[in-house]
Amino acid sequence: MEQAVNIQDIPIRELIRSAQEARKRAYVPYSGYAVGAAVLTRELRIYTGCNIENASYTPTICAERCAISKAVSEGNRKFKAIAVMGGPQGEDGGQFAFPCGVCRQVMREFSDPKEFLVITAKSEEEYRVYRLEQLLPESFGPENLMKEG
Repeated sequence: MEQAVNIQDIPIRELIRSAQEARKRAYVPYSGYAVGAAVLTRELRIYTGCNIENASYTPTICAERCAISKAVSEGNRKFKAIAVMGGPQGEDGGQFAFPCGVCRQVMREFSDPKEFLVITAKSEEEYRVYRLEQLLPESFGPENLMKEG
Protein backbone atom coordinates (compact mmCIF):
# COMPACT_ATOMS: atom_id res chain seq x y z
CA MET A 1 0.00 0.00 0.00
CA GLU A 2 1.38 3.40 -1.00
CA GLN A 3 1.87 6.06 1.63
CA ALA A 4 -0.41 9.11 1.50
CA VAL A 5 1.08 12.29 0.06
CA ASN A 6 1.78 14.87 2.74
CA ILE A 7 2.04 18.48 1.57
CA GLN A 8 5.05 18.99 3.87
CA ASP A 9 6.89 16.36 1.79
CA ILE A 10 6.45 18.33 -1.43
CA PRO A 11 9.25 20.76 -2.41
CA ILE A 12 6.73 23.36 -3.55
CA ARG A 13 9.18 26.22 -4.17
CA GLU A 14 11.55 23.96 -6.11
CA LEU A 15 8.65 22.75 -8.26
CA ILE A 16 7.53 26.31 -8.92
CA ARG A 17 11.10 27.39 -9.79
CA SER A 18 11.37 24.44 -12.17
CA ALA A 19 8.05 25.33 -13.81
CA GLN A 20 9.17 28.95 -14.12
CA GLU A 21 12.38 27.89 -15.88
CA ALA A 22 10.49 25.53 -18.20
CA ARG A 23 8.10 28.37 -19.08
CA LYS A 24 11.03 30.30 -20.56
CA ARG A 25 11.41 27.54 -23.19
CA ALA A 26 7.76 27.63 -24.32
CA TYR A 27 7.14 27.84 -28.06
CA VAL A 28 4.08 30.11 -28.34
CA PRO A 29 4.23 32.12 -31.57
CA TYR A 30 0.41 32.15 -31.94
CA SER A 31 -1.09 32.74 -28.50
CA GLY A 32 1.89 34.36 -26.81
CA TYR A 33 0.80 32.57 -23.62
CA ALA A 34 3.75 30.65 -22.18
CA VAL A 35 3.22 27.83 -19.69
CA GLY A 36 5.76 25.79 -17.76
CA ALA A 37 5.11 22.72 -15.64
CA ALA A 38 7.15 20.58 -13.27
CA VAL A 39 5.88 17.16 -12.18
CA LEU A 40 7.21 15.36 -9.09
CA THR A 41 7.44 11.57 -9.15
CA ARG A 42 6.97 9.30 -6.15
CA GLU A 43 10.76 8.86 -6.26
CA LEU A 44 11.10 12.66 -5.85
CA ARG A 45 12.43 13.25 -9.35
CA ILE A 46 11.27 16.38 -11.18
CA TYR A 47 10.43 16.45 -14.89
CA THR A 48 9.66 19.72 -16.64
CA GLY A 49 7.70 20.65 -19.72
CA CYS A 50 6.53 23.70 -21.63
CA ASN A 51 3.71 24.31 -24.05
CA ILE A 52 4.57 23.82 -27.70
CA GLU A 53 2.16 25.39 -30.16
CA ASN A 54 1.53 24.39 -33.75
CA ALA A 55 0.04 26.37 -36.63
CA SER A 56 -2.55 23.62 -36.99
CA TYR A 57 -3.55 24.14 -33.28
CA THR A 58 -4.77 20.57 -32.64
CA PRO A 59 -1.22 19.15 -32.33
CA THR A 60 -0.35 21.77 -29.70
CA ILE A 61 1.11 20.17 -26.56
CA CYS A 62 0.38 21.54 -23.11
CA ALA A 63 3.23 21.98 -20.62
CA GLU A 64 1.67 19.53 -18.16
CA ARG A 65 1.39 16.72 -20.71
CA CYS A 66 4.90 17.48 -21.97
CA ALA A 67 6.33 17.02 -18.44
CA ILE A 68 4.30 13.88 -17.76
CA SER A 69 5.22 12.39 -21.14
CA LYS A 70 8.91 12.95 -20.44
CA ALA A 71 8.59 11.17 -17.10
CA VAL A 72 6.57 8.26 -18.50
CA SER A 73 8.96 7.84 -21.43
CA GLU A 74 11.75 7.36 -18.89
CA GLY A 75 9.80 4.78 -16.89
CA ASN A 76 8.24 6.94 -14.15
CA ARG A 77 4.49 6.48 -13.86
CA LYS A 78 3.58 7.47 -10.31
CA PHE A 79 3.32 11.14 -9.43
CA LYS A 80 2.89 13.19 -6.26
CA ALA A 81 2.40 16.73 -7.52
CA ILE A 82 2.69 19.16 -10.40
CA ALA A 83 3.37 22.90 -10.43
CA VAL A 84 1.99 25.03 -13.26
CA MET A 85 2.87 28.61 -14.09
CA GLY A 86 1.57 30.55 -17.07
CA GLY A 87 1.23 34.04 -18.44
CA PRO A 88 2.06 36.26 -21.38
CA GLN A 89 5.41 35.41 -22.94
CA GLY A 90 8.26 37.64 -21.82
CA GLU A 91 6.69 38.62 -18.49
CA ASP A 92 8.56 37.48 -15.38
CA GLY A 93 5.52 37.00 -13.21
CA GLY A 94 2.86 34.48 -13.91
CA GLN A 95 -0.86 34.09 -13.56
CA PHE A 96 -2.83 31.37 -11.83
CA ALA A 97 -2.90 29.05 -14.86
CA PHE A 98 -4.95 25.90 -14.43
CA PRO A 99 -4.49 22.65 -16.37
CA CYS A 100 -6.96 22.08 -19.19
CA GLY A 101 -9.40 19.16 -19.07
CA VAL A 102 -7.20 16.91 -21.20
CA CYS A 103 -4.21 17.52 -18.91
CA ARG A 104 -6.33 16.80 -15.84
CA GLN A 105 -7.37 13.48 -17.35
CA VAL A 106 -3.73 12.59 -18.13
CA MET A 107 -2.78 13.44 -14.53
CA ARG A 108 -5.61 11.16 -13.40
CA GLU A 109 -4.17 8.28 -15.42
CA PHE A 110 -0.94 8.33 -13.40
CA SER A 111 -2.03 9.42 -9.93
CA ASP A 112 -4.55 9.01 -7.16
CA PRO A 113 -6.87 12.03 -7.50
CA LYS A 114 -7.41 12.10 -3.73
CA GLU A 115 -3.68 12.58 -3.18
CA PHE A 116 -2.13 14.19 -6.26
CA LEU A 117 -1.43 17.90 -5.70
CA VAL A 118 -1.84 20.55 -8.38
CA ILE A 119 0.05 23.74 -7.55
CA THR A 120 -0.79 26.79 -9.64
CA ALA A 121 1.55 29.72 -9.06
CA LYS A 122 2.12 33.36 -9.85
CA SER A 123 5.49 33.18 -8.08
CA GLU A 124 7.35 31.12 -5.48
CA GLU A 125 5.58 33.11 -2.78
CA GLU A 126 2.10 33.30 -4.30
CA TYR A 127 0.56 29.95 -5.13
CA ARG A 128 -2.51 27.79 -4.59
CA VAL A 129 -2.62 24.06 -3.89
CA TYR A 130 -5.46 21.75 -4.92
CA ARG A 131 -5.98 18.00 -4.86
CA LEU A 132 -6.71 16.68 -8.36
CA GLU A 133 -10.12 15.42 -7.24
CA GLN A 134 -11.11 19.05 -6.59
CA LEU A 135 -10.28 19.95 -10.19
CA LEU A 136 -11.61 16.72 -11.74
CA PRO A 137 -14.53 15.49 -9.60
CA GLU A 138 -16.22 12.18 -10.37
CA SER A 139 -13.36 11.25 -12.67
CA PHE A 140 -12.97 8.16 -14.84
CA GLY A 141 -9.75 6.21 -14.37
CA PRO A 142 -7.98 2.94 -15.08
CA GLU A 143 -9.84 1.12 -12.31
CA ASN A 144 -13.10 1.73 -14.20
CA LEU A 145 -11.79 -0.51 -16.98
CA MET A 146 -10.29 -3.24 -14.81
CA LYS A 147 -12.12 -6.53 -14.99
CA GLU A 148 -12.85 -8.35 -11.76
CA GLY A 149 -11.65 -11.87 -11.20
